[in-house]
Amino acid sequence: MIDLYYWPTPNGHKITIFLEETGTPYKLHPINIGKGEQFNPAFLAIAPNNRMPAIVDHAPVGGGAPISIFESGAILLYLAEKTGKLLATDLRGRVATLEWLFRLGHAWGDGQFDGVDGTRQVRCGNRQAEQCPDMQGHHQHQRAHAKP
Repeated sequence: MIDLYYWPTPNGHKITIFLEETGTPYKLHPINIGKGEQFNPAFLAIAPNNRMPAIVDHAPVGGGAPISIFESGAILLYLAEKTGKLLATDLRGRVATLEWLFRLGHAWGDGQFDGVDGTRQVRCGNRQAEQCPDMQGHHQHQRAHAKP
């Protein structure tokens, strides 16, 4: 069982999306960042950076004591390796997945794709966004999250 320490932030959503898509059982533990609960010593023992999300895996691969993991990219990589899902096993596929994992780990939720229209106007002028190299990551992000 995975304990997920969570608040509904973009980084928190990354983990719940993974867990739901893979059918991985988890128990949600809300940590209200508006009330400063991320500074409680019990939470800091799990996530010393005092940020969402964090997990505790009570059944790590290979057994042993529970393991705590913080930082959304580290959590996603850990869960993908543990479950064998959503991470390619061939070298090139794995590299491509990890590139986007680390890219989006720094982009989604920190404003990287917020205000895209303003960014396009500043960087691309009158060119269509599809023709602007500065917007390539935004379009790949949109395609990756498009609903069928």
